[in-house]
Amino acid sequence: MQSHIVVLTGAGISAESGLSTFRDNGGLWEKHSVYDVATPEAFARNQDLVLRFYNDRRRQLASAKPNQAHQLLAELEKRYRVTVITQNVDDLHERGGSSNVIHLHGELTKARSSAHPELVYDIGYRDIQPGDCCDWGAQLRPHIVWFGEEVPLLEQAADIVRSADDLLIVGTSLQVYPAAGLVHEVDMDVPITVIDPGEPAAVSRARVIRKGACEGVREWVAGRMGSGGSLY
Repeated sequence: MQSHIVVLTGAGISAESGLSTFRDNGGLWEKHSVYDVATPEAFARNQDLVLRFYNDRRRQLASAKPNQAHQLLAELEKRYRVTVITQNVDDLHERGGSSNVIHLHGELTKARSSAHPELVYDIGYRDIQPGDCCDWGAQLRPHIVWFGEEVPLLEQAADIVRSADDLLIVGTSLQVYPAAGLVHEVDMDVPITVIDPGEPAAVSRARVIRKGACEGVREWVAGRMGSGGSLY
């Protein structure tokens, strides 16, 4: 049976493709407080602003490209069973070649009904406009898990982490809960590696590679391949 590598990724891996992180500038994104653009209350209060904000993010995503870290994680699938659990809402893992990606916080390239959350639509990189409605007539909203909302895929992600033979954490400070709590679901004998150039929250027994995503993933992959050579 193939070893199961579980990769938990955050904004740091997308930043190396030119996408600004959610926590840049003291918690502001493009001069907006997260509480103006990332809560259900914000959507109820100023729908036009929220839709415009995510339309802008979607346009930026359309011009971004996967980086080497995304591509190397995808290449791991040639030898291992790999599951990527990401806090990111972009599609760079998929475009980089990963085939098994869990998006904890939703996906920019999808919209869902504001009244019937089970109605989810693939929209690619096009805008959501006021008046764009689901099949039952309710306004569409970004398919994003906002502050104050439950993370519907959290338990599925926890089950996946519990099945890991290796846990690799890339580009996340491990400070955003409940996603950060996933690291505590891994079995005690499973190796954990954290790749982050900053000061990630302490994880007991973890190996820490204080480098950016691309450089750190290259180092980790090279170490794992050992005398077996590269993935290519």
